[in-house]
Amino acid sequence: MPYIIGGIAAVVFAVVGFVVGSVHRRRSAEATIGSAEEEARRILSDAMKNAESKKKEALLEAKDEIHQLRQETEKDLRERRSEVQRQEHRIQQKEESLDRKTDNLEAKEEKLNNRAKEIEARLEECDRLKQSQMDLLEKISGFRKEQAKTHLLELLDGELTHEKAVKIMEFEQQTKEDADKIAKNIIGHAIQRCAADHSSEMTVSVVALPNDEMKGRIIGREGRNIRALETATGVDLIIDDTPETITLSSFDPVRREIARVALEKLILDGRIHPGRIEETVAKATAEVEATIKQEGERAMIDAGIHNLHPELIRLLGKLRYRTSYGQNVLNHSMEVCHLSGLLAAEMGADVTLAKRAGLLHDIGKALDHEQEGSHIQLGVEAAKKYRENETVINAIHAHHGDVEAKTVIACIVQAADAISAARPGARRENIENYIKRLEKLEEIANSFNGVETSYAIQAGREVRIVVKPEAVTDDQMVLMSHQIAERIENELEYPGQIKVNVIRESRAVDYAK
Repeated sequence: MPYIIGGIAAVVFAVVGFVVGSVHRRRSAEATIGSAEEEARRILSDAMKNAESKKKEALLEAKDEIHQLRQETEKDLRERRSEVQRQEHRIQQKEESLDRKTDNLEAKEEKLNNRAKEIEARLEECDRLKQSQMDLLEKISGFRKEQAKTHLLELLDGELTHEKAVKIMEFEQQTKEDADKIAKNIIGHAIQRCAADHSSEMTVSVVALPNDEMKGRIIGREGRNIRALETATGVDLIIDDTPETITLSSFDPVRREIARVALEKLILDGRIHPGRIEETVAKATAEVEATIKQEGERAMIDAGIHNLHPELIRLLGKLRYRTSYGQNVLNHSMEVCHLSGLLAAEMGADVTLAKRAGLLHDIGKALDHEQEGSHIQLGVEAAKKYRENETVINAIHAHHGDVEAKTVIACIVQAADAISAARPGARRENIENYIKRLEKLEEIANSFNGVETSYAIQAGREVRIVVKPEAVTDDQMVLMSHQIAERIENELEYPGQIKVNVIRESRAVDYAK
């Protein structure tokens, strides 16, 4: 199309150039070629017509080509526009999706920011409320923060004390319920079947005289008779204003018995002088030794025990002259022997071994006036020396709780010993020891904080303690009773058991007017 238009233009320019040239030539040769003007006009008209027709043809061709090109272009454009529209639609959808996501993210971010601001505001408000509450609590309670912590710890300690007291009471109750059912049955049967004499005895070291003149004969000239008698026996003779009576004093009951027998023989014989005294003391010693042996053999036979070492038999016989809290130790050992056998029979243990351990459990008391050490230590050493059974040795060692009882026999001997000592009237002690024990009981009780007063009652079998209600709670009272009982066990020696009774009483008093 451009080429056609160019060709037409070239023709037009050529024609115009030709016409211009012709006009120029005409002007220059107007005179000579005037006749050619018409021809020129005609040529020009033809040329113009020809050019016009060519122009129209060229325009028509150009229009057709343009139209065709336009249709192809429009078709191509439509296709491209359609593709672009599809691409734009997809992009628009993606943009819309991104916009929605962006909007959602922005909304969430804004929501989170608002939430964070709200949380910060609430935290600040909580801090303010907490501080105001703390200030109000401090104002109401009168406590600072550290003081309040200390107070709470004290309350917690009180709660723990309550829990401990409750647990102790529950454990004690359960233990008592379980133990009483078995122990009452076994001990009841054993006590009923034991017919041993349990009345208390006191070895009275007093010799009756036929008349007061005998005191002078016993003293002798310048006191030689009494000195000889005291030297031979190792016993102090107390001659006072008591009519027709002489008191013998010695820490060794066997010596005291020898002196009593010898003095009675001298009084009956009437011949009292140093030579006769020595002879009579020798006879009394032999007589007492024979009695000791007989008493030991009798105890062994009565108990049904065999194969005891002769020295152990002699030590058993010596217990005939030994007392503990007014209770004859040999009679006590025999009773423990019988009770141990009965308890062992009830429990299905070795009866013979139990009786042997019960008979020998206090054998050390025959030696404690002659050797250093407690009667338990001396008894254990004697049993080991004469090759007693290990079970018997443990029973001797453990019958006062000095060591752990390793066998059921040792536990049986412990129980039998306590039963024999606790029988009514079985034991008594001198007034000085009795008063000291009562004073010590009250002293131990009064040493605890919160105790208002205490009283040892029931002949020292119970200590009654009154505590201050504002200083000792009900739970602390339970723990206090255990602590006092533990101190009494560790610091005092006493027969039987002592009841610790703690009393807490609150009173409110008012007057009606």
